[in-house]
Amino acid sequence: MWYAGTVSAVEYRNDGHLAVITLNRPEARNAVNPDVAHGLEAAIDRVEADPDVWLAILTGAPPAFSAGADLKAVAADGGRGIHTERGGFAGFVKRARTKPVIAAVEGPALAGGTEIVLACDLVTAGLSASFGLPEVKRSLAAAAGGLFRLGRKIPVNVAMECALTGDPITAERAHAFGLVNVITDNGGALAAAHALAGRVLANAPIAVRESRAVVADYTFASDAEAWDRSRQAMSKATQAEDHREGLMAFIEKRPPHWTGR
Repeated sequence: MWYAGTVSAVEYRNDGHLAVITLNRPEARNAVNPDVAHGLEAAIDRVEADPDVWLAILTGAPPAFSAGADLKAVAADGGRGIHTERGGFAGFVKRARTKPVIAAVEGPALAGGTEIVLACDLVTAGLSASFGLPEVKRSLAAAAGGLFRLGRKIPVNVAMECALTGDPITAERAHAFGLVNVITDNGGALAAAHALAGRVLANAPIAVRESRAVVADYTFASDAEAWDRSRQAMSKATQAEDHREGLMAFIEKRPPHWTGR
């Protein structure tokens, strides 16, 4: 766990095979400073290194998910401290990883906050959530993945609207476009993320990781590349110990007992 003084800027806790990561600078609307960037990278390192953790939820301490970059930190060193070598902005948006991450969003997720959400695999959101790339309003550009990832998640013309006007979209609109998987009443995003995590954790972990990789990396690839990677995913899934358990559970009409091996 990464500590900023006596208070953790990023909190980490385990809940069975699930890790819950919380951005914890509520007084600054969870804006990303060096403590958050290094703390989030350390949390993802911990998720990836722990064989008993199969999935993570990423959320923010109320009242916001994240307001993006801490402009005081940017002014102090040109923004270098809020990037890490492996993870890029917030230690996360460029981070190579194998395990799914669900974003649970309450309140604004703007600028870099939206870019953190876009780097996640699934999203739950309360009605108070909003998403946007307001950088142009400050003569900036959304350089942490937002300008190319948003149009992969929602219609390109809507992504263009967000990029050029800087205006946010509501949780309801984001849900209608498919950016948000589950929308809830205010305060319900984390519980919805736990429920969604339960649906994922019911499945074989290696098969989940392989499937995630193909969807994330090959949706826009050529068919030839995608077919080849899909075959690799099937091979890895069927070579896992859990493959036999899945077959036996089906034959014996019982829930499977996954080991992640």
